[in-house]
Amino acid sequence: MRVRSTSVLCGVLVLISGWLAFDRLHADPRRGPDFDLDAGTNSLRDAGRVMSKIAKQISPSVVHIESIHRTVLRGEVEETGSGVIVRGTHIAGDYVVTNRHVITAAKLTEIKITLPDGRQVHPERVLEDEASDIAVMKVVADGLTAATWGDSDETEIGHPVLAVGSPFGLSQSITFGIISAKSRRSLKLGDRGVLNQDFLQTDAAINPGNSGGPLIDMSGRIVGINTAIASNSGGNEGIGFSIPSNLVARVVDQLLEYGKVYRAYLGVKLDPEFDITKARALKLDRARGARVLSIYPNTPAARAKLQKDDVILSFDGIDIHDENHLINVVSLSPVGKKVRLTVMRRGEKMTVQVDLSDRSVAEDDSPPSPAKPQQSKTDTKVELMSLPSDRSQLSNSFDLKFEISDLKFQMTIRREPSNQ
Repeated sequence: MRVRSTSVLCGVLVLISGWLAFDRLHADPRRGPDFDLDAGTNSLRDAGRVMSKIAKQISPSVVHIESIHRTVLRGEVEETGSGVIVRGTHIAGDYVVTNRHVITAAKLTEIKITLPDGRQVHPERVLEDEASDIAVMKVVADGLTAATWGDSDETEIGHPVLAVGSPFGLSQSITFGIISAKSRRSLKLGDRGVLNQDFLQTDAAINPGNSGGPLIDMSGRIVGINTAIASNSGGNEGIGFSIPSNLVARVVDQLLEYGKVYRAYLGVKLDPEFDITKARALKLDRARGARVLSIYPNTPAARAKLQKDDVILSFDGIDIHDENHLINVVSLSPVGKKVRLTVMRRGEKMTVQVDLSDRSVAEDDSPPSPAKPQQSKTDTKVELMSLPSDRSQLSNSFDLKFEISDLKFQMTIRREPSNQ
């Protein structure tokens, strides 16, 4: 059942008005006849009905995932997570999208997908993208219901969302919250981190086992794939991170169409410690954009004659916030596209045109072909460390820890120069 936009808007307004009514009653239960208790109760009840409709709409598309892989040091390791059923834009069939770390290194027969009706199936094919921590699994079963992609760019801070998945193995669990921040890009997941970082932050309860499950807007559409939590206790503390749906949908379409993801490449080393002092020395009023430390030979940046200490302020009309932002927007650009950069060079703004190519094309110094992009190469890896069964053995020396499914890894503050 689809939820019409007008019904959703009305539901949200009713929810707010109901909450205000409840707050007024809680503040002073002896209020006079101007307060209508029945009206407040009805408002909350109507809002609950809207949320229930959204939950019923998405629940048939969310699955529980279990996988087993073997390591030399730890032997057999079991992972659990969630996933959501989708359909590709150009490729027919039903597919389950999840986080790569939920199923990585597991054989097809060692990946068990539990469908909403209780049936259990194994995927027929698995496609993975390490740089975004996204995996796509082809499944064949009758009567599957695919979810619909939403537009994560239209999702704003304060918008209500639902997180759906299997926290601690409890399948079909739904939690409610809001988008509390956007464009979180400085998360170091493992030693090197994830290349494409532009996370949505939410206070909807996300716990181990939610990894790979969808973040849903008030129209019942996917706006993110739940990936990580920031926690000192091992559980939800109101800070969860989801990969935006626009990024996930692009990765999924490329995996289904090409079997891999093609990423454009600029060919510069960027300054991860570009601060206000350095910005003022380069004639900027504040720290913004991405400072170039060096240019690699035989790359698009070299051919465009970018220079050391250039500060890239905008890329194809997008204002650049920092080096991680530039890496993300460049890698998501079509291979072979011509883009304009706004660059601050020795105190003067100038425009530079760059013909983007794929990393492998740049290394070969041959022109890119937009119609047939070359294979992407990436140095960025996600290295994960599983939690020991006895959590009392964990070190308490870290200020901030991340947990994905039943995996744990540390946020690292020190960063090496970024390559893009």
